[in-house]
Amino acid sequence: MKNTFGSDLSLTIFGESHGRAVGAVLDGMAAGVPVEEAFLAACMDKRRARGDGLSTPRVEGDAVQFLSGVVNSRTTGTAIALMIENQNTRSGDYAKTADLLRPGHADYTAYAKYHGYQDARGGGHFSGRVTAALVAGGALVLRALNRAGIEIVTHIGRCAGISDAPFALDDPAALAAQAEALLNKSEDFALLDGSVEEPMKAAIRAAGAEGDSVGGVLETAILGLPAGVGEPYFDSVESKLSHLAFSIPAVKGIEFGSGFGFADQKGSEANDAFRMQGERIVTATNHNAGLNGGISNGMPVVFRTAVKPTPSIYKTQDTVDYIAKKDAELSIQGRHDPCIVPRAAIVQTCAAALAVGDLLTAKYGMAWMEDPTGYRKEVL
Repeated sequence: MKNTFGSDLSLTIFGESHGRAVGAVLDGMAAGVPVEEAFLAACMDKRRARGDGLSTPRVEGDAVQFLSGVVNSRTTGTAIALMIENQNTRSGDYAKTADLLRPGHADYTAYAKYHGYQDARGGGHFSGRVTAALVAGGALVLRALNRAGIEIVTHIGRCAGISDAPFALDDPAALAAQAEALLNKSEDFALLDGSVEEPMKAAIRAAGAEGDSVGGVLETAILGLPAGVGEPYFDSVESKLSHLAFSIPAVKGIEFGSGFGFADQKGSEANDAFRMQGERIVTATNHNAGLNGGISNGMPVVFRTAVKPTPSIYKTQDTVDYIAKKDAELSIQGRHDPCIVPRAAIVQTCAAALAVGDLLTAKYGMAWMEDPTGYRKEVL
């Protein structure tokens, strides 16, 4: 099993949904980087459930415990090991249907790969619970990126068929204002247009009341990424971000900038004209989301992911009893989210932070962490 991402800055995750804990090991951080526990706690709080009809009734504190690599709120330069205890498990909810494959879940593929030795309780290592470790590790990198002049924000682009205002792809100043507004919000429901919040929440609760679930779209913006980051092919900015995005359970699609809209455009419409802005080279539009040839051009990077409806639903579904080798019906029990999109926004932000951190370390070494205001070598 591959549980590690990153070459120069890497994160290894561990744990299962109903085990003692989930956790991560972050390796490659420079020594002396500040660890702001209030910022970390705020990121964890955005991911955790609240039992409010919008998320699972499984409510946990998600306090992060550092086992190594942090002393006196500073990184030591060695591997940072962290752990989040599982404090509210109910494995018995799954006992009666343990032999039934849950549609949309990894039950069958896990069995095919691990031959029955996997921890199946609550989805085990495949559970969204493991994203708590992803957020914890990613949040440490995210805060380091902030000090290096890079902001990453995510909002709910669409949920249950209701759309939020999109990021201003072609207007960096307006996009920066949108990002600042999101960063200043204390709520965990990340939207640009507050008027759609209650309709979205009502649609999520309605699906849950019917024993069903809904999905949506998350839109992420990366601001302040210097030009020249990334590689032309296998380690392109797009491929690194996509790798992490598809490591988030339920993400099934991704597009950058105009994305699939390019398919219906001509080259004269799709290209971004270059212009001078003082001493800087910029583009007049940003259809390509700040990326050319897999490498950043200094404009904002914007991407969107499609998040499928939560597969755990209470409606009766057709399935298979894989032990008895016969068709069966399944009515899932337990505690589940009618929609994971709101909670997944911070997961996507922290996943993107890990990708960007690894890319920056490949180009600048640890300088972007050690000298966050002077590491840049701007293109003239």
